[in-house]
Amino acid sequence: MKISANLPHLMAAAAILAAIAAPAAIANAATSPRDADALAKATYIYIATVRKDGNQSKAVPVWFITTADQQVLIETSPTSWKAKRIKRGSPAMIWIGARTGPAFIGKAEIVTDTKLQDLVIEQYPKKYLLARIGFARPSRAKLDSGQIIVIRISPARDLPDGFQSAPGTPAPTLDETTKPASTH
Repeated sequence: MKISANLPHLMAAAAILAAIAAPAAIANAATSPRDADALAKATYIYIATVRKDGNQSKAVPVWFITTADQQVLIETSPTSWKAKRIKRGSPAMIWIGARTGPAFIGKAEIVTDTKLQDLVIEQYPKKYLLARIGFARPSRAKLDSGQIIVIRISPARDLPDGFQSAPGTPAPTLDETTKPASTH
């Protein structure tokens, strides 16, 4: 078998493998060791989204789990402000463990992948006693009926130490080279 004759096929296969592996590498690279450690220890995260005017919303505490590649999964009502803002493309600002905890900004999206939804259904009761006894426990029936949705937050970058929620002020952007929109 001549390698030179199969080189175009080998290069095409290598390109496909690289394309498949790239998203996983990006997801892993975006979660800093600081945040991975804090997420492993935290019971809650605080989430804020970006209003239409470019300003931060109020940060609210939510239950969460993380995936193997440190993406954050939460469940919420589809009529919540965070769900509505995320549906229109808002990033999410996350504080880990406390309103003054380590913070990051990430891409947020509504999850339709049943495997990720099932992960939330399975892991919430393991992490939260109240979910285990039936209070606010996510279920396939609630997801299928549209009572709840699952949101995935993929960390994009850390926010500076000491960064705090400031509702009504310009929100940071996913890309640190872009300045927040001015409201003047």
